[in-house]
Order: sequence, then structure tokens, then C-alpha cells
Amino acid sequence: MTPPEESVIKTWEIATVGGPRIAVAQLNAEKALNALTLEMIDLLAGHMAAWAKDPDIAIVLIEGAGERAFCAGADLRRMHRSMAEHRASDCAQDIRGNDYALAFFCREYRLDYAIHTYPKPVLVWGHGVVMGGGVGLMVGASHRVVTEHAKVAMPEISIGLYADVGGSWFLGRAPGNTGLFLALTAAQLDAGDAIFAGLADFSIAHARKADVLGALGTHAWGRDSERNAAALTRLLQGFESEAPAPGPLRRNVDLIHRLCRVEDPVELVNCLVGLRSEDAWLQRAAATLSAGSPTTAALSIALQRRLRHQSLAQVFRAEFAASLTCGVRPDLSEGIRALLIDKDRNPRWSPARIEAVSPEWIDGFFESPWTAEDHPLADLGS
Repeated sequence: MTPPEESVIKTWEIATVGGPRIAVAQLNAEKALNALTLEMIDLLAGHMAAWAKDPDIAIVLIEGAGERAFCAGADLRRMHRSMAEHRASDCAQDIRGNDYALAFFCREYRLDYAIHTYPKPVLVWGHGVVMGGGVGLMVGASHRVVTEHAKVAMPEISIGLYADVGGSWFLGRAPGNTGLFLALTAAQLDAGDAIFAGLADFSIAHARKADVLGALGTHAWGRDSERNAAALTRLLQGFESEAPAPGPLRRNVDLIHRLCRVEDPVELVNCLVGLRSEDAWLQRAAATLSAGSPTTAALSIALQRRLRHQSLAQVFRAEFAASLTCGVRPDLSEGIRALLIDKDRNPRWSPARIEAVSPEWIDGFFESPWTAEDHPLADLGS
């Protein structure tokens, strides 16, 4: 094993008995819970592209530094500064005018899409906090491990964004309307519920990680990616913990499905907010939605419904415009301010109530200033 390089993305390789090696990428921002910066995205994307072309790399492993998190999302403070600078500029209403947001969302979504479509097995070790952009990195991997300490969530409603990074695609495929519920409530999932929702594949005790890495090194990997993927599945199954007991998402799936199939967005949100239950998990979910951005709630419903039959590439292109629009509308800046800048946890949402969020306001998030041909993500695929 070669020593890792010192960087916000550390990389090294694990030698194997068969010749082809395991490439490891570690998100190395432990104090920030490995939250993604543009530098981290660019470095990881570059390594992934190189490993995809290297015939001597059999598998890519992505992990987070430290014991607390795989990845807690994005560097929101830098995003907040960029929005303030953009508002003070001469192009404050042009969603293309925030150079940092344009670069961040474009390159983040490209990286996520590359993981979804990677030509080799990608193993993500989802330990601790896996939220927002961290889910975006994990969910597209071919082999997704969550540990007993995993805390998986899409918490964007609390900052005035929405469940992006392809969430309009992968959450829409979760069972029984649970994906919409997760986008609206930021409800936290344990390992069992993450697997139930389709966001992970294997539950393995974190204490067994060293054993898993050792097994990766002693297996004779070849250069056939499909065979390597099948072998990696068998290897990980050998380390799986006993099946977790049904978590709160699975226990409440019938109730969630019934509540989230309500057609009218205002009625749907009010039904969830008004939910009366002795289940503490459901209580927290309702409280989070009640305190969250009404625009995010309406947008989340619209995205999952309008993009239901779109391809992953089409979803990323639609989310790109929606995310940049969030950057010029008031709630994202205000949500980050309340949570991270002033820390008063008292965001002043605009509009302040779901009843005041008009269809025209939501339609604006779907308007793109690009043609199909010149869209920055046009080359992702059809």
C-alpha cells in the first residue's frame, strides 16, 4: 500500500494478489465533516476519470476521513458569500451571473453523474453523517455500504434549497412515496431504512472495515468489470451484519404513502405538518417541515412529479437550473444565514406560508436560459 498524498482528497492504492489494484479516495476535511468544496469536487473528479481509463485499477473505494462523517454536504458558507456578491452585481437576477454557484453545481452534478455511470465498481463506505451532497456521492455507486452509525438524510428544506444532486430522480424511485416524504421532512435514516429506501445496499459494522479492506487485497481481481462487481458483491455479503430491525421509515411506509399521495401541494404539506403521532421520528419530521422553506416544499413536490419519467441526465439538467434559481431567490441565502452565519435559527422565508407559494413562482425554477444544445450539462446523455 502506497502512502496517501496530503490533500483535501487523499488517494492511495491497495495492492491485490491478482495484479489489478484498488484505488482509494478519501474526503479529507474531517473538521468540516468532509463537506464538499469545489476543490474537493475537482480533485475527486480528476482521479475518478484517470482511474476509469487505467486497466490496472479494478475497483474504486470512496470514504471519509475521521469517525464522524462520510460527507455532510456542501460548503455552504462559501456559497453564501457568492450569493451576496452576486446580489450586489449588475446581473443579480441572471442565474448565470454567480460564477461560483455555476461552477459548483455544474461540476458537482457532473461528478455525481460520473459515479452513477462509472465503468468499474465503485464502493462507498457510508459511515456516520451522510447528508445532502454526501448522499449524492454515495447513491450512484455500484456498492454502497452503511454502518450502524450511519445518519442518512437530505436536509435541504431547512436551508431553502431542495433535495438536489439527482434527488429528484433517486428519491422518486423510493418505495411508497417515501422519497417525497424524505425531501419534505429531512427525516434521518439509519442503515436499515437507507437500504429500504434504495440509497444503500449493505449494512456492515464499522469495526469490520479493516477486515473488508484486507479481503479486498487478498482477492484476485481481474480486468472484467462485471465479474469484479459480482465478486465484490459476494465479498461484502460475507461481512454483512444481521438484518437490521425495521426502522421508522419502513414501519410507517403505509401512512407515509397515504399522506404523500394527496394531489394538492398545499393540502399535502398541511397534512404532514398536522400529523399527530406518538412516534418521535414522525414528530421531528413534521416539525422540520413546518419550520422549513415553503418554497422548498412546493418545489420538491413539483420536481418529483414533473421529472418522474425523465432520465438521470435530464434530471441533472433540470436541477441545475433550479439550483441556480435558488441562488437568486431569497430563501437559500436566508436559510444559510439563519443556520450557519448568524445562527439564530429563525429564517424569514419568502413567501412565509405554503399557501402563498404560487404556481408561477414554482414555474420559474424550471425555466432555463440555455437551449438544449448549449446547456452546460448537455453532454451528460439523453
